[in-house]
Amino acid sequence: MVQLGIDIGGSATKGALVDTSTGRLASERIRFQTEPLVKPKEVLVAIQEIQRILDYQGRIGIGYPGIIKNGSILTAANMNKKWIGENLAKKVEELTCQKAVVLNDADAAGLAEMRFGFEEARKYHTVLFLTIGTGIGSAIFVNGKLMPNTELGHLQIRGRDAEHRASDLVRKKEKLSWRKWAARFNEVLQTYTFLFNPDLIIIGGGISYRFDHFKEYLNTNTRVVPAKLQNLAGMIGAAMAAHEADLEVLG
Repeated sequence: MVQLGIDIGGSATKGALVDTSTGRLASERIRFQTEPLVKPKEVLVAIQEIQRILDYQGRIGIGYPGIIKNGSILTAANMNKKWIGENLAKKVEELTCQKAVVLNDADAAGLAEMRFGFEEARKYHTVLFLTIGTGIGSAIFVNGKLMPNTELGHLQIRGRDAEHRASDLVRKKEKLSWRKWAARFNEVLQTYTFLFNPDLIIIGGGISYRFDHFKEYLNTNTRVVPAKLQNLAGMIGAAMAAHEADLEVLG
């Protein structure tokens, strides 16, 4: 089944058709660069344009960086505050005339990675998946089941959100060496490990491309591996969510 997956981020809105039986893209990836704190209307226009370019008819899956309840957005830590309270699923349906399902972007990426990425992931009892980019997104899986909307990037470490200390955006802004950034990130990992005792940690997002640059500086008893799907995971997982929503309707 081919579904459209959309990944909304702090710097871009991306979309592609995905073969949900294989996890592979079934089209080109369409990317619209956005300014920081972009307003909902601009992202909605980008989603509509992605649908038009790909000539897609069917349910649309959308990953958004925040807490989602029943299609509505409850938080906007790295996004424009106008997002809060928006029913994104309903807005997309009105604009595209297609059904839509919305979930947390890290949850979407984690779902994709668990199914199509790191092959051994489902063998572990507790898996912590992290996306490191503009912020720090998280998804926790216990026996393969997702605990949605965990938002561990906002856990306080030394009086600051974890993502304000150790996101990839912070690394770039403060021009940190890999060693210095990894020291901060390692503290975040150790805190997560102490609280949740995961059996495996998967690092996703754009920084997963550069795992070899910092892996030697990580110091945790838990196995840490880079994500296989990298920046494609959010779109793939969003498309999976759309497919599963269709199956629920048919069921």
